[in-house]
Amino acid sequence: MTLRKPPAAPRTPAAPQTPVAPPPRWAVRAAHLTALVVLPSGLWRIALVLGHPAGYTEAGFEPFATVDAKLWMLTLSVVSELVALLTLGLVRPWGEVVPRWIPLIGGRRVRPLATVVPAALGAAALTLIWATVPLWWTYPHADLTPTGNLVVGILYQPLFLWGPLTAAVTVSYYRRHRARHRVRRRG
Repeated sequence: MTLRKPPAAPRTPAAPQTPVAPPPRWAVRAAHLTALVVLPSGLWRIALVLGHPAGYTEAGFEPFATVDAKLWMLTLSVVSELVALLTLGLVRPWGEVVPRWIPLIGGRRVRPLATVVPAALGAAALTLIWATVPLWWTYPHADLTPTGNLVVGILYQPLFLWGPLTAAVTVSYYRRHRARHRVRRRG
């Protein structure tokens, strides 16, 4: 007769020492909106990858027909969306405790500065990168049809909000965790 071990209790995430206030509703909405503002330009690039000229003239579309260009556009679209989705970590529990399924560090608390610093730097970089998007129509785009120029400009306009939205959600995350740090230092 073999003895069976009783089943192990399920592992639960580490409980915070001092509770962190839940994110404000506006921050949750802003985090979700961040993922959405990246989507139109990504879908447009995926249309190019699939062989649709998506507003380009015949000659303007030629450089996008290569395998390298398609791989680059697909990678850019996927990575951009994944980076935008990381903003959700600033309002979700996995932004405070690493999910258990991640090897080596799963279940550990996330240090707030390890989140705030990269998020703030990313928000600043995104703000600088996309700052000129509202000026889209002031630059010539000879490789686009007039309709394509209008549509592409419209699809890229939401990217102007990516950096500021990320910054706002980052500030909210920082304030919530700073308040917890203050309570812990007093106690």
